[in-house]
Amino acid sequence: MARNQNRMALIRKVHGMIDNQDLEKHRHSQDQVGALLGSSKERAIQSVKIGEMDGEWVSVNRVHMKKYVILYCHGGGYSTGSSLYARILTTKLAESTSMDVLCFDYRLAPENPYPAACEDAMKAWDYLMLLGYGARDVIVAGDSAGGNLALSLVHKLKQQKRLLPRGLVLLSPWTDLTSSGKTHETRAEADPVLDAEYLERMIHNYVGTKEVKDVDLKEPMISPLFGDFSGFPPTYIQAGDNEILLSDSVMLHERMVQANVSVKIDVFKGMWHVFQMSPFKTAYDAMEKNAEFIFDICR
Repeated sequence: MARNQNRMALIRKVHGMIDNQDLEKHRHSQDQVGALLGSSKERAIQSVKIGEMDGEWVSVNRVHMKKYVILYCHGGGYSTGSSLYARILTTKLAESTSMDVLCFDYRLAPENPYPAACEDAMKAWDYLMLLGYGARDVIVAGDSAGGNLALSLVHKLKQQKRLLPRGLVLLSPWTDLTSSGKTHETRAEADPVLDAEYLERMIHNYVGTKEVKDVDLKEPMISPLFGDFSGFPPTYIQAGDNEILLSDSVMLHERMVQANVSVKIDVFKGMWHVFQMSPFKTAYDAMEKNAEFIFDICR
């Protein structure tokens, strides 16, 4: 118990060094951390342009699987984050799966509010299709707001009657911008990363200059939890039991079960929001579980 409390205090301190209400400083700090922790001779990073959008391919420097690819949506509350910051996760995914990972720098709020990120996710998807991948060759993954974006992308593909990806991998997904889940209250003291004030700020940035009360936050492209999941691909969800967004994952799992989606959720005891970024054994174990799920659906 004491060990976990010490760990929570450490995570709170580290996160506090990155978090900044000045978005430019926050973004810069994240990129510095990503450059520091996401680089290694064992990985190959290749920059790519998708129209006007930047992105990068992350691969392992060894013989690896080319048939399947992972499209990764980075987190950051839709206001921060980048493919550089996401390297902390994309490199682990590439290593554990031996698959290439494409991460893209969608436009960020508040400069580019909804639906800019959703439009950019579709551009990244179409880019993979132009490269010759089929929908069934792609696993879409994302953390936090990136989990929201991954779900929104599949909702949009379904809406357009297009083929859907082979599977979804979601790390602490932010699925409900109405913040209706009970863990927003029950985990408020425990969560070392997120709080209500931060989420409110991110929501306001994302929906634009309009008053939040004038926006339907239950619109499935904003809060994917409220969409129709019938026909969705196999999905694997991971969350920490000390995060205020735990309910977002649990409710998503329930909605998907009701829609007969092949879905699994793992809630990791003592863990926090997107704990997979941390250099702890549990984080590496979680990445191995992501790889097992991906291998299973790619058989």
